[in-house]
Amino acid sequence: MVSIGEAALLVGVCPATLRRWEREGLLIPDMKTKGGHRRYKVENLKKSLGFVSFEEKRKPVAYARVSSSDQKADLERQVQFLKSELKKTSDHYEVISDLGSGLNFKKRGLGRLLHMIVTKQVSCLYLTRKDRLLMFGSELIFSLCKHFDTEVKILMEDKALDDQVQLSQDAIELMVVFSARLYGKRSHQKRKSLKAA
Repeated sequence: MVSIGEAALLVGVCPATLRRWEREGLLIPDMKTKGGHRRYKVENLKKSLGFVSFEEKRKPVAYARVSSSDQKADLERQVQFLKSELKKTSDHYEVISDLGSGLNFKKRGLGRLLHMIVTKQVSCLYLTRKDRLLMFGSELIFSLCKHFDTEVKILMEDKALDDQVQLSQDAIELMVVFSARLYGKRSHQKRKSLKAA
């Protein structure tokens, strides 16, 4: 038996909704304590509403990313490769793709992925390579995955790249991103001053 708060979490609604459903005769608690607290059997919740718990809703999720729009063909290849890998283990999966810098923490797909991890909807996170997630900071997300019981599988780790090559690539990406921001800011200021004139 679970409390109304736990039942609401399992179903994905707020406790007030469960109280309203009780008034409307849609979902009656299995019992009430002497203090008047509602108690629900998990099995009856599932039968009555057709809902399942987070644990049963968990699915493998893959994440693909490229830095710029001229790499869209690479993004499509990543997505197809990840789908083929996911199909080997499950029929129920999701692939999230993003277009943006590995230094950008505000990408829409990354935000969705993080939300799914912390709400325990992801059983396993699939990546082609570690840097597809983020250029820097992916270890933090891997720690988050561990905390929320999400396994991480990196399918094509770059063993061929030595430390010097990887460091050079990281430095180039940093320069490209910061240069774009600097030139974008200058361009914005120039447009602003032209409008004022």
